[in-house]
This record gives sequence, C-alpha cells and structure tokens, in this order.
Amino acid sequence: MTTRYRVEYALKAHRRDALIEFIKGLLAVPFVIHSRPTSTADDISLPEMAVHAHRRYTEIMKDVEELINDHIQCQKQGKVERSKLRFLVPSVGTFFTPLALVDAFVAQDKRRAISSRRFVAPSFNDIRLILNTAQIMSLSRNGPLKLVTFDGDVTLYDDGQSLTPSNPVINQILSLLLRNVCVGIVTAAGYSDGARYQERLHGLLDAIADPSHGLTPKQQMNLIVLGGESSYLYKSSPGSEYGLEKISRSEWQLPEMREWEEKDIQHLLDIAETSLRESVDTMRLRAIVVRKERAVGIVPADGHKFEREQLEEAVLVAQKTLELSDVGKKIPFCAFNGGNDVFVDIGDKRLGVLCCRQFFGGVEGGETLHIGDQFLSAGHNDFKARLAATCVWVSNPAETVKCLEELTGLA
Repeated sequence: MTTRYRVEYALKAHRRDALIEFIKGLLAVPFVIHSRPTSTADDISLPEMAVHAHRRYTEIMKDVEELINDHIQCQKQGKVERSKLRFLVPSVGTFFTPLALVDAFVAQDKRRAISSRRFVAPSFNDIRLILNTAQIMSLSRNGPLKLVTFDGDVTLYDDGQSLTPSNPVINQILSLLLRNVCVGIVTAAGYSDGARYQERLHGLLDAIADPSHGLTPKQQMNLIVLGGESSYLYKSSPGSEYGLEKISRSEWQLPEMREWEEKDIQHLLDIAETSLRESVDTMRLRAIVVRKERAVGIVPADGHKFEREQLEEAVLVAQKTLELSDVGKKIPFCAFNGGNDVFVDIGDKRLGVLCCRQFFGGVEGGETLHIGDQFLSAGHNDFKARLAATCVWVSNPAETVKCLEELTGLA
C-alpha cells in the first residue's frame, strides 16, 4: 500500500536535496533520544542534554566527513560506483575538496544553538549553512582559491533588482579582486549588448573603475559577466563603453560548445516554445512568450504574479519534453523558475562556470567557488554548477555577504 508520505515525497522530489535530507535524517535520531521537551527552563538537566546532543551531532558529522573522503578517493580511482556515500545517496555528485564538517558544525552550533534546542530538530537550513561553512573552511585550508563565480538575482541583489552602489557585497567583491582572486558573474539574464548588464551591475562596475579603491589595471579586468547561462561573455573594462568589453565566442567557448549547430539550437528552442505555450493555455496563464537568440520564456502580462506551483509545472513540463526529444540529448539546456517567469536557456551553469575557469587560464574545480541560490534538482539553474566547482548555497544577498566575510576571515 502506498502511504501518503511516499506519495508526497514522490511529488516533491524535485524540491529536495538528497545529501541534506540524508544528513538531516541522521541527526534526527540523537535529537529524539537526547532532547527533553518536557523539561522546564530551570531544569539542571538541560545543559547536560546540550552536551550529549553536541557530542552525538559531532560524531555524525565526523562519520559523514569520512564518507565524503571515501567518495573523493573513489572519484580519483575512477570507481565512484564503489563509494559507500553513492550507495546511501545515489544522486550525490562530485566533490572537489574534502569538507570540514566537524569544525563547521561547531562554528554553526555556536551561532544557531542547534544542540540546545528541545523542540526544533536540526533543520534543512541548519545543514545547508553547515555545509557552506565546511566548504569555505576547506577552501581556505587547502587553497589557493583563484576564482569565485556568482549567480545574479537573489545572490548578489534582490530578485529583479540591480547592484546599486550601497550594496555591501561590492566591498567584498573588491576585496577578492585586490587579493588577485578572479570573479565571474554567471547569470541567466541574456543580453546581446553591454548596456543592460551595465544597468544591472552599475554599482560594481563604477566601483571597479574608481581609482580610490586601489585596483591595478589587471585586477580591474579580472571580472567577467557570463550571460544567458553560457551565451554571452563580457570583461570588465573601465575604458570601454558601459565599462564592459564584449568577448567573441570564439575566444572563450568550450570545445563541446563549438560542436553545436545553429539549426539544432533553434529546433530545441522551437520545442521549448511550444511546450511553454501549451502550459500557458493549459493553466490559463496571463503570460507573454519571449523568444531570444538563445532562450525562450514566459513572463507575466500586466504585472501579474504567477503562483509557485504554476511556475514549477511549466518548468517541469518543458524539461521533460526536451529530455525526451532527440535534440535535447545533443544540446545542453536549462529550464528554470526565475521567481515570476520561466525560461529555457541554451547551455547551463556547468558550462558557464567551466567557461569562466577556462577564460582565466584553466583554473581547477577545487580552486573555484560558485555562490548561488538555486540548487534544487529541477527548475533551479545553479544545480549543475556543482559539476564544475565547489559551491555555497545562499538564500539571499545578505547570506552572500556573510559567506564572503567568512571567507575573508579565514584567508
């Protein structure tokens, strides 16, 4: 008999992170055993509870740390199918560095009082932030960090907004550039001219051009913008129009991207457009279909707000339709939920981050950090960046700033 839980899990599988759910399940056991929900606030046993819980949580983090180390060894040997972690979490991907989970847990426990909680078990966000800290610690210890790439909306600035001069992330990015760390902004926003990117990023571009910040000419050019996931590349150039220089695709495309044929690209977009139009009709959406050179999407008409479920349905229908098509097996694509729109782009964040790595001289995945807000398995375009670099998963621009401060503090 199929339980309600199993049905709901199947329906929501695209909105889960398997590794986080695995760790969450492991931590649930000591929480149930050691938490004392019936104790009063002055109960002398509460500190003892926190000590026991902290010890057990730390032991579990050590066990997961060792599972990841074993997985990395299997990767190096080309025998990832023998990884115990892969057996326990079949969808787990590539690890470019070990993760300092024990130390990260200790740091986050001090901030979030995870061990001291009696009613709220270790949560999805607790584990996400522990993984973020563990990745930052590992990069700082094992270094060198040579490249940091960012998503745009909800990572650097609020959804649909721009990078204004008052945004605190600007000082953090300048700090990276001053330390000779290259920076890439890998965004779904696909514009064929630099004016629109200047409009979205003007606060950062003006700060880079400002001589008072002390950047050398080389450091000023160590920022690139890769738009449309992996379709347009612009290099920071304070002397150029809009503060950006457009770089020809022939100078930065990966070998696999040069094999794409234009007729296949347009055929994939045709299929995607048909799918999106069907979703508009089926769900009676007040939407406008937008077709670009290397993307197609639906945006709301007359300031209308789509429901989250409608956006996810349109994404999943388009994704499955393209996965079942012949051209979808030849041309990489990304179908994603943009918050109040849905787009299908040619290419994806894996290719975008790999292009950044190649552009800056062949930076390795373990020397690269990608920071983004969309890492769930479907409808979230940062997901595939995990195949190209170490990653940190943020939920808003303020978290991005905190992560960069943490990175600077450990440097």
